[in-house]
Amino acid sequence: MTKDRLVYRHRIWVRITHWINVVCMTILLMSGLQIFNAHPALYWGNASYFADPLVAISGFPAWATLPGSEWLAMGRRWHFFFAWLFVVNGVVYALLAVLGGHLRADLAPSRQDLRQIGHSIRQHLRLQFPKGAEAKRCNVLQKLSYLGVLGLLCPLIVLAGLAMSPQLDAGYPWLLWLLGGRQSARTIHFISAFSLLAFVVVHLLMVLASGVWNNIRSMITGWYDIGDEHV
Repeated sequence: MTKDRLVYRHRIWVRITHWINVVCMTILLMSGLQIFNAHPALYWGNASYFADPLVAISGFPAWATLPGSEWLAMGRRWHFFFAWLFVVNGVVYALLAVLGGHLRADLAPSRQDLRQIGHSIRQHLRLQFPKGAEAKRCNVLQKLSYLGVLGLLCPLIVLAGLAMSPQLDAGYPWLLWLLGGRQSARTIHFISAFSLLAFVVVHLLMVLASGVWNNIRSMITGWYDIGDEHV
């Protein structure tokens, strides 16, 4: 591998916030499942009618929960702590992305990018990934998915989480009005969490398909091997 095939793809603050997110999202999911297991059903509105849930399941297995089986109080503490760490990390990332030009240069799709959506979808379905100059930056599907997660899904999951807090609802009653009630907020929070999990699963599958070592190295050191576009 020659040096001209290596490009500095991820700045240090991008890598740091990424790995903080990995830790936060893992613990948030597992502690959230433990909290959900205390009453494994979803409703809509302000009240929960045990006889008429939207969805009811038997709960998630103990191995998928943190910090321990049926330890609801500590599960809440873990969830709240890492939720605020997730929010602070996200705010730091957003500020640096805007002020440092990362949003404009690397994430915002251009008109030319948008015209390539069909081509990019076909490439992904065939597991054909860009090489050479095309691999120096994110493709249009990556840009759109990252913007959707950062600009819509993450704010929604945080807003729904805040709306489930009685203390915050007392000070900001518009939270419940906006989301349709505390149980609606819980349902939205749950759906958003699993939508985020689906994004992570697809993201990991793409990492596996496009080169595990190359992708992990780039997210640790910043350097990415763009390969040979003629191969």
